Amino acid sequence: MEAAARSWRRSSSSHSLFQFFIFSLAILLLMLNVPTVSASETTNKASRKTYKSFIKKACNSATYPSDCYKSLSKYAPAIKTDPEKLYRVSLFVTIKAARKTSSSISTLWRLKGLSRTERAIVRDCASTISYAIDEMKQSLTVMANIQGADHKSELIENIRTWVAAALTDEGTCTDEFDGQKVSYEVNKNIKKTVLNLSKLTSNCLALLNTLSNRS
Repeated sequence: MEAAARSWRRSSSSHSLFQFFIFSLAILLLMLNVPTVSASETTNKASRKTYKSFIKKACNSATYPSDCYKSLSKYAPAIKTDPEKLYRVSLFVTIKAARKTSSSISTLWRLKGLSRTERAIVRDCASTISYAIDEMKQSLTVMANIQGADHKSELIENIRTWVAAALTDEGTCTDEFDGQKVSYEVNKNIKKTVLNLSKLTSNCLALLNTLSNRS
């Protein structure tokens, strides 16, 4: 799994550009499919209840059910009762959280008085979260090709590989603290944001079963 992730990072620049284009297109399509519900676009209450019940049932199989439902229920009108849309949105939400985590870690680098150990931890965490973002992007790229695919099971396993790699990288960040003397501020800021991200990523891994059961 780790070898696959590292191999992808060493791919050619043209391949990376193509992957970036596909990812950007997937995000654009997702944004178009997750509209803000205005006063003139009210959703039938019964349908909304059905959609939220679908999400809640799916999230019951997640590692952190309450976090899963909280992060996805707002997108109920777009997800409806479609497992593929549910998973696509879960990836999108996790990538968004990963970017927020990366930004939070980057701000720590500007803190004055950081020890050499703390700077090394911040630097390494920034790198591993960057890897995790790349791996989640790759998952979203694969997800864009899954609808109607003849080899859906294979694609699902590819997604599983990338999401698992992202979760491993997130864990590598927090492992940096083991046995190290780190200030309260650095410890709290990194561990809190990475823990929240890891919950979403772990839920993404568990929610793959909603696709596996359908394939």
